[in-house]
Formats: sequence, structure tokens, C-alpha cells
Amino acid sequence: MKNTCILERISKAGIGAFFFFVALGFLLSGITVLPLFGFLVAIPAFLASIYFFSVRLNKSCEIEVE
Repeated sequence: MKNTCILERISKAGIGAFFFFVALGFLLSGITVLPLFGFLVAIPAFLASIYFFSVRLNKSCEIEVE
């Protein structure tokens, strides 16, 4: 049970970080090389990273605060 939770948290953070760095890359290319295309791809990638960072884990993996 604990290994599943660790893997879920790592994959959630990894996917979120991947989309965040993709968004940063396209943002930089939007500033320097491809202005319109870079920004059009960077915005959805940034929104995807926010989604993956804020998505909730299943009930068995939630941290309970009492």
C-alpha cells in the first residue's frame, strides 16, 4: 500500500514538472524564435502542469491531518 502511494506521488510530481519545463521551453522559444507558436503551446502546457500538481490522490494515499 505504501509503495503504491509513493509511486503515485512521484509520478504526479514528475508529470507536473515535465509539463512545467516544457512550458518554460516553449515560453523561451516564444520570446526568442517562434513568438506566436511558442506562446500558443506554452499556455496549455503550463495549465497542464498546474492540473497535475493540484490533482488529488486517491483516498488511501491522502495525508490525513487531525
